[in-house]
Amino acid sequence: MLEMLESLVRLGGAIAIGVTLAVIFYGLWQGVHRPVGRTAGRMPGMLRSGAFYLAASVFYFGMCWLLWKPLPVTLSPAERAAALALGSMLLFAGLALVLWGRLALGKQYFVSTSMGAQLFAGHQLVTGGPYALVRHPMYLGYILTGIGGLLIYRTWAFVFIAVGFLGLLSRARREEQALEAEFGETYQTYRQEVPGWIPRLRKQARQSGQPPSRDGASPNLEDK
Repeated sequence: MLEMLESLVRLGGAIAIGVTLAVIFYGLWQGVHRPVGRTAGRMPGMLRSGAFYLAASVFYFGMCWLLWKPLPVTLSPAERAAALALGSMLLFAGLALVLWGRLALGKQYFVSTSMGAQLFAGHQLVTGGPYALVRHPMYLGYILTGIGGLLIYRTWAFVFIAVGFLGLLSRARREEQALEAEFGETYQTYRQEVPGWIPRLRKQARQSGQPPSRDGASPNLEDK
């Protein structure tokens, strides 16, 4: 029974990850064709290069394929059931958060790297949806997905994915530099009122008048 549940959850997780990746790559394709706005960091021009995304995708997914080997851990049936239950909650909640953030960003969505970030011409700041809870909902979703995947699949590939979480901190920092330069005091106020990664249990009263515009977004300027 447990083996069947594991197989079903793993299959469902693989399908959900595939759908999420398709939505992400479609947004990336759209972003490459939009006029460039403010940039931050070094070599932001490579974010417009199809060769860069092709090389990065081949490397990343190639490493995942090579490392798709089981971890040297042996769990009891009770431990496997607990890992499956917790992993499922984290994985699917993380993917839902990624998709929610992606849809909230809409046409403002794009990617960044540790070295550079780019906004679009006429960029708008999104503060609604998951961005009213945390400034980096998609990145938080990636982390939850990675931890959940590690518990469910227990392969070296998810260890590799987890190590990549360190790069999200520098990516978020680059994106915030671009957003603060673009939106100034509006973004500073938003950053003071909304936590970066962990939602507040209690919403604090706003110290300033009206909230920032809820029409636009940071891109995967996913900050964001």
